[in-house]
Amino acid sequence: MRRLALRGAAALGLVSLLGGAGLVADAWQAFGQMASGPRLERMERSPQRGDGVFVNADPMWVGGLESGASWFTRSSPYAEATEPLPVVFSQGEVFQQAPETGLRVTWFGHSTALLEIDGVTVLTDPIWGQRASPWDWMGPKRWYAPAMPLSALPPLDVVLLSHDHYDHLQMDTVLMLKDQDVTWVAPLGVGSHLEYWGVPSERIVELDWWEQHQVGELGVTATPARHASGRQVFDQNHTLWASYALVGPEHRVYFGGDTGLFSALEDIGERLGPFDLTMLEVGAYDRNWPDWHLGPEQAVKAHQWLGDTGVMMPIHWGLWNLALHGWTEPAQRVTREAEARGVSLAMPRPGESFEPALVGPLQAWWPDDLPWQTAEEHPVVARGLP
Repeated sequence: MRRLALRGAAALGLVSLLGGAGLVADAWQAFGQMASGPRLERMERSPQRGDGVFVNADPMWVGGLESGASWFTRSSPYAEATEPLPVVFSQGEVFQQAPETGLRVTWFGHSTALLEIDGVTVLTDPIWGQRASPWDWMGPKRWYAPAMPLSALPPLDVVLLSHDHYDHLQMDTVLMLKDQDVTWVAPLGVGSHLEYWGVPSERIVELDWWEQHQVGELGVTATPARHASGRQVFDQNHTLWASYALVGPEHRVYFGGDTGLFSALEDIGERLGPFDLTMLEVGAYDRNWPDWHLGPEQAVKAHQWLGDTGVMMPIHWGLWNLALHGWTEPAQRVTREAEARGVSLAMPRPGESFEPALVGPLQAWWPDDLPWQTAEEHPVVARGLP
């Protein structure tokens, strides 16, 4: 009997090993490639580097046992959008005319947006594939099809990447775009993934915090953020993460990427503002990891720390279930906080375009009858700040 049990355990272990190997093999290309050679040498000289990885100026806190258990005990039954969203599907007709004011934004859900700013076209964290995952059959699945095909976009000047997490850098989308004559701007180390997937090295620009790259009359400056990076177990924080300030002759936009609240926001506003538009994440937050993402109330605070000018556009919501809160909760909470603080919001439907200078009264397009938790019921407060 003992011998039979041992054989059974060995067989189960072999099956598990083979299954794990199969999962790794299936995701191998999507994992990307770690930096080496001159790219790695440049990364190692970065002031953001410490003990072989990139580190935050403001360290991040994560809860203990309650944090892990919460995925089983606190997940909202309304975390997934189960009814069709009012997506504005089109073939890009809006791009046939230049923006009246010189600055137009088209939001495609989560952190993907097309910015037309002073004659330069910028696509942020593009996601046209199905899942925020290295697999095409497992992981968070998008709630609606892309609002328009990539081929319907106007000619791109810049693809702007904030970091290499799967909900911001998707191999399938990179493969769709890699043959276009466009400049890819990314934080240090992320270019290694792009080259591995076929983007020509001469089209890749990697920036450290506070470094700038000029595209026509638009200055693209990588600015600090409070987050993390990595696409598999062994590359955690081996690439940098960043926010960006886009400074043109007439307009200025801040793209926050993924970030928690951090102390350098005021410095960014003073050095590179005032901004006509801030794009700040409001979704995928939790009280047990309050430093990884802003959350609704801290996003409004970040807008104010950046100078409290222009219009704030919430991003990082409305496409996937990536946290425990209800899917409409970020919208409910950020609109409430912005109204209390006198901050002007723009919240387009997925696929919808708007010009910040022409924003009118906010029109809520999400359901208002789903339960959600207030900031008082579920506070998200960053740690370690003055």
